[in-house]
Amino acid sequence: MAYRYDPDLEFLGEMTSKDLTDLVDALTKDKNGENLWTEELTVNASYKVHYPNHAKYWQLIAAELQCFGANSLMTIFRGGKGVLYREILTDVANKAGAKNIERSDKALDIEDKILSKLLGDAIDKMTESERNEFAKLVGATNLKNFTPAALTGAAQIIFKSGGFKSFQLTLMVANAVSRALFGRGLALAGNAALMRTAAVLTGPVGWALTGAWTAVDIAGPAFRVTLPAVIQVALLRKKHQAERDGLLEEINSII
Repeated sequence: MAYRYDPDLEFLGEMTSKDLTDLVDALTKDKNGENLWTEELTVNASYKVHYPNHAKYWQLIAAELQCFGANSLMTIFRGGKGVLYREILTDVANKAGAKNIERSDKALDIEDKILSKLLGDAIDKMTESERNEFAKLVGATNLKNFTPAALTGAAQIIFKSGGFKSFQLTLMVANAVSRALFGRGLALAGNAALMRTAAVLTGPVGWALTGAWTAVDIAGPAFRVTLPAVIQVALLRKKHQAERDGLLEEINSII
């Protein structure tokens, strides 16, 4: 297993070890907290020496993701290197049912379309009171109505607009996905106030993913890793950008 230079993953080298914890778990753990039999990260010498200082071996983390998204035989032919994140991302988007993926889309754009699809599925399953609460949390109270279509459209606008609200919404979805798939919230999101904020999505996102996992089982074991891993990368990319934009203080007020 070797890292293949990837412009869409290079930013991981600027993240802290705590930031990377959830991505590492998504790549190495099953829903029972046991190591995946297909993962190679935890047997690597650098991992054994530096764990849990994930920042020391971020390239190995990225390489693990690249290899999970690749054909095993082709990985051997490439000298142990997997595929670029863009290829993994497009595959996840297609399997997750995200629409309108364009060749001109950046990684962030495709990640947002995957998040929008997951969130849209969850909103469809919300009760009216849950939709009202969700509208308040994301600041969409100016809508004429809180129908699933209206709220999904509002969420898509938030994702496209970027900034703190986009990060916050991504964090809420990622935390709910983590609870639905691994039975726990994110290590990145340990704040009690944030947990209360994210709770409104836990049930609906979990219900949406229950159906999605049937398709995941059909799609193959690699997708059961790449889907949550892509969501983690999307969250880290948003956090990284928010920090660069000077929003770190606002982010730290909730996490």
